[in-house]
Amino acid sequence: MSAVALRIALREKRDEAGLTQTELAEKAGVRQATISQIESGTTRIELDVLERIAAVLKVRRVIEKPGDLLVEGESPLARGK
Repeated sequence: MSAVALRIALREKRDEAGLTQTELAEKAGVRQATISQIESGTTRIELDVLERIAAVLKVRRVIEKPGDLLVEGESPLARGK
C-alpha cells in the first residue's frame, strides 16, 4: 500500500467509524494535528502511532511486503495483546 493509499484508507476507516479527527486522536493518544498531517500527507506516520490508530479503528496492521499496512480485522492491540 502506497503512502497515498494509506492516507486514503485511514480517512475512509475514520469516516466509517463515525469519528472526527479530534475523537480519533484522543482515542489513539495523539494530537488532532497528527491525524490531520497523516491524512494530508504532510508527515510520515510512525509505526507506534499506526498501531494505536489501527487499534481504535479495529483494523490490524500487517506487513507482508513493504507498504502493506492495513487490512480488515481486529488489531492485536484492540484485544489487549
